[in-house]
Amino acid sequence: MMSNEDQEHACSTGLTSPSEVTGERPQVNDYTSFAKVYTAENETNLINAYYERPAMLALAGEVAGRRILDAGCGSGPLFGALRDRGAIVSGFDASAGMLELARRRLGDSADLQVADLGSPLPYSDDTFDDVVASLVLHYLEDWGPALAELRRILKPGGRLIASVDHPFAIHLMHRQAGREAEYDYFDITNWTEDWTKGGQSARMSIWHRPLHAMTEAFTGAGFRITVISEPEPDPAARELFPEAIAAKPRFLCFLFFVLQAE
Repeated sequence: MMSNEDQEHACSTGLTSPSEVTGERPQVNDYTSFAKVYTAENETNLINAYYERPAMLALAGEVAGRRILDAGCGSGPLFGALRDRGAIVSGFDASAGMLELARRRLGDSADLQVADLGSPLPYSDDTFDDVVASLVLHYLEDWGPALAELRRILKPGGRLIASVDHPFAIHLMHRQAGREAEYDYFDITNWTEDWTKGGQSARMSIWHRPLHAMTEAFTGAGFRITVISEPEPDPAARELFPEAIAAKPRFLCFLFFVLQAE
């Protein structure tokens, strides 16, 4: 995932680029260092508040009474929206700083834990009706362990609702930046970007994978693909971001999946 400013530009025009493309994995994706500034932008910007989250909520549908896990919940905006709709929500994130903000948003009674997607998760088998994984899978080189854990904790027939960077949008971004020699759509490729928020910088590591590699990972983990979505922005975006929406009423940015545990 790109920084909020670069995401919005890339999703609108496809003309942004990361600071570098590399086969080496950086040490950390340190959201804690800029948790407050990142959260403030995430609350109101076009791509998160009026594109990605509304799409996730629309795909979730009627959730009252359903037990849902927010995997990589960050500061809790999706957690809160699902809870407001009557879901029984738990969440985890690798960033203690983000979880501190989530507790402020959601209250001390919220079921929040520090955990890493891709490692064993602190939940029993067949616990959840749904898992939402919002813009988190693309931080992982290997989706296998993460998907196996999410399948384990889902009830039979439960849903995994996931959003990721759209692989075609990332491919277009690199192609327009003249990186054809370094980057191939069909490869699983790591690229890094330095994000600066509130005077603090952190290096972020994102893994691109082509669409066929995504679908193979899902089905290989025991999921059946029921929806692949490339949605429109929320209708409210037309009034709040008139110039951006006038230029690009629809755009490639994220790709959304609904998967059923078989």
